[in-house]
Amino acid sequence: MDEREIAGINLAFLNRHGPTNVIAFPMREGAYGDLTPNLLGDVVICVDTAHRESRLPGRTLEERLTELLVHGVLHLCGYDHENGGRPARRMAAQSRRLVKKIEESWKLEAGGSKPRQGKAPPAIQKLRKSRSTRS
Repeated sequence: MDEREIAGINLAFLNRHGPTNVIAFPMREGAYGDLTPNLLGDVVICVDTAHRESRLPGRTLEERLTELLVHGVLHLCGYDHENGGRPARRMAAQSRRLVKKIEESWKLEAGGSKPRQGKAPPAIQKLRKSRSTRS
């Protein structure tokens, strides 16, 4: 999803102007929350924003996408950071724990190192290629 698309979703569903990096849509809330009790909901990630944010030194696109996915899933599980304070600290701590576990599993799969650009799944490689031609 690009910035124009996520800005439209952000305005339509959250009444917020401009793009954002991730939006979570819980399926267990509202009038029809009991229709799909085994589904948490949807997480929408703006790949353009994730790609730009991944350009920070020492960060890969895979790492940033993982952070955003974890962030979105935590929202679906009831975590919130919007008002700051203790709930925000709790969410940040849980996010760090989950991302660390995921990165540890990558190290095990990759023989002790972070995923390398050439070792990314085909979908990420395709995404990288499409983003590099647009940059």
